[in-house]
Amino acid sequence: MIEARHLRVLRAVAATGSFSAAGRELGCTQPAVSQQMKALETSVGTPLLVRSGREMRLTQAGEALVRHAAGILSGLTAAEEEVAAIAGLRAGRVRLVSFPSGSSTLVPTALAALRADHPGTRVSLEEAEPPESVEALRAGDYDIALAFRYARVPGAGQAEEWDDLVVRPLLTDRLVALVPERHRLARAEAVAIGELAAEPWIAGCPRCRGQLVEVCERAGFTPRIDFATDDYPAVVGLVGAGLGVAVLPQLAIESVRPRGARAVTLEPAVRREIVALTLPDLAQVPAVAATLERLARAARAARAK
Repeated sequence: MIEARHLRVLRAVAATGSFSAAGRELGCTQPAVSQQMKALETSVGTPLLVRSGREMRLTQAGEALVRHAAGILSGLTAAEEEVAAIAGLRAGRVRLVSFPSGSSTLVPTALAALRADHPGTRVSLEEAEPPESVEALRAGDYDIALAFRYARVPGAGQAEEWDDLVVRPLLTDRLVALVPERHRLARAEAVAIGELAAEPWIAGCPRCRGQLVEVCERAGFTPRIDFATDDYPAVVGLVGAGLGVAVLPQLAIESVRPRGARAVTLEPAVRREIVALTLPDLAQVPAVAATLERLARAARAARAK
């Protein structure tokens, strides 16, 4: 294997014509230069220099290696500078995937703070719901996934496993009931989901829809779902128009203006855990670590509201 330090010595010897002059240029002794040249010749398996008295000239192999050394060393220097910039957060890229209500609440605050502190770090954002987003993270399509999972409940299936990932807990998001403003329960302090058993329902994303059915069935009824949409503003709009009721995460309510609808505390409490996920190796990358920290700060600020 050819080492960069040996190439630097070879270039110095070729430029100065002697070991002693190369040593002075490199700031080392003549024996050290001689030793490194021997090591380089051993690595390549052929002589690189011909010594004749006080003169020294390159062999054909030596000339070829010196010719390539310039490009190799300049490329290595450029690589070292780029890595140093990334490590120092003067540069870097983070690919972030988030579920929609996280994209509209936690992500903007986090990325604004990251840009202010590290303007050279670029972050791309795409939206996807878990578990698809988590699988895409595992596949290498993203560096960080903002995801959620519902708390385990008696009789429910196993919660999604993230044992192979670095999990950064952000906040716990409680589900709330959303009813039209003129609904009989609109002014209630809290509502049991069973009190809404006879209502038409508007369901959200597929995962939230599954959670709704599960919660309702535990309360002894199957919801009559009249409308289903992945778009939270559409859910709120349908409820506001009096077309049904819904159960949405609090974070989703905060991301839209619920005109014509009111959010009511749901009892018993149903919660989902919101986390930032990354792969163990990626957690050590400075730009990824900085983004995780800004997401955590944004979550703390959201909890304090």
